[in-house]
Amino acid sequence: MSLNRTAPVVAIGGLALALLATSPAVAQSGADFYKGKTVTYIVATSPGGGYDLYGRLIAEYMQKYLPGSTFVVKNIPGAGHLIGTNTIYASKPDGLTIGTFNTGLIYNQLIQAEGVKFDLTKMSWIGKASSEPRVFVIGQQSPIKSFADLQAQKTPVNFATSGIGSANYVEINVLTNTLKLPIKVLTGYNGNDDQLAIRRGEITGGMGSRSSFEPFVKNGYGRFIAQIGGKEKDVPQLKDVVKGATAQQLIALIQAQGDIARLTAGPPGIPKDQLEALRGAYKKALQDPELQAKTDKLERPVDPAFGDQVLAQVKAALNQKPESIAVLKAALENKEPPAAAGAASAGIKGKIADLQDDNRKITFKLDDGKTIEAGVSASRTEITVAGQKSDRKGLKVGMTCTIDAPSGGCESKTISCS
Repeated sequence: MSLNRTAPVVAIGGLALALLATSPAVAQSGADFYKGKTVTYIVATSPGGGYDLYGRLIAEYMQKYLPGSTFVVKNIPGAGHLIGTNTIYASKPDGLTIGTFNTGLIYNQLIQAEGVKFDLTKMSWIGKASSEPRVFVIGQQSPIKSFADLQAQKTPVNFATSGIGSANYVEINVLTNTLKLPIKVLTGYNGNDDQLAIRRGEITGGMGSRSSFEPFVKNGYGRFIAQIGGKEKDVPQLKDVVKGATAQQLIALIQAQGDIARLTAGPPGIPKDQLEALRGAYKKALQDPELQAKTDKLERPVDPAFGDQVLAQVKAALNQKPESIAVLKAALENKEPPAAAGAASAGIKGKIADLQDDNRKITFKLDDGKTIEAGVSASRTEITVAGQKSDRKGLKVGMTCTIDAPSGGCESKTISCS
């Protein structure tokens, strides 16, 4: 009888063990959870450029260290990384959606900017891949050779940024308005669009991470004229070439953001086991000799930090004095750079005297015999001919047009021809 009573117990015990083995809370905790799962890694900008490069490398090597997982990179650009970051923040906290975005969002949270639907202190922090000094870069064809040359320009020059909310948008606007720089800030240049625009001559320069612009400069397409942070000695530090307590305060804030670059995080509330598995895979990925060899070849720095260490850095960056936040907000609210002495007024009328580079460069002859050169963008310049919407191919030598007073080859926003 005892055998008959014991057999069902063994069978039930075996069933219980089988059920326990398949319980998500046990068998699918930690790294085991990711076997057979797809992780979406969101890059909050367009393909191409530094964020996309780091994001794809990190996703590739995190997959390596989470056996059985599949990482899929998804680019969600827009509004200076706001759209992609809001998407990450609002995603289901199951450990299957993480991503990267820029530190410019720290500025946006500080001033409580419109469109911010996240709290960076509540995100599930996985790590940061690098520290990134910021640089001012100027196209090689420009006569501007130094920061002093930039300050001395009599008419504003075009600088490219990605979008409102991005780090380079915030930083260039803050510095332009605080230092009274003769810069006209243009948005919409995602990925490496800014570098291509500089090469075409429609943009004079830009600002961003040194690693993003390093190959561009080494290939002879541009030059660095100032830097914020970093240990390099080949470019003047901006803090050493400008004066004023407010300027120095903002430069220090920008440098603090550069110390936490190429971030990776997920939405709030990722379960502890999954988060630790992601952090572990991230750490192994950044320490992988093969990944480091690739970043060395690409001249991209790796200076990682992990988990709660990054959270602490983010909290410290957000812990600013009210005076600092007020200075930042005031600088950003004055979005249009001041008109430089001698700048032309809007609505200049003249005839098209010359067209070059498939109508990307245009020369206007004014009534007084002077000429004005302008850049023409296929996507950003609004063109009308005889009252009808047109494109740059519709421009012809001899047409009488009204333009919005570009300066020194800068890109025109509007061209209206009869």
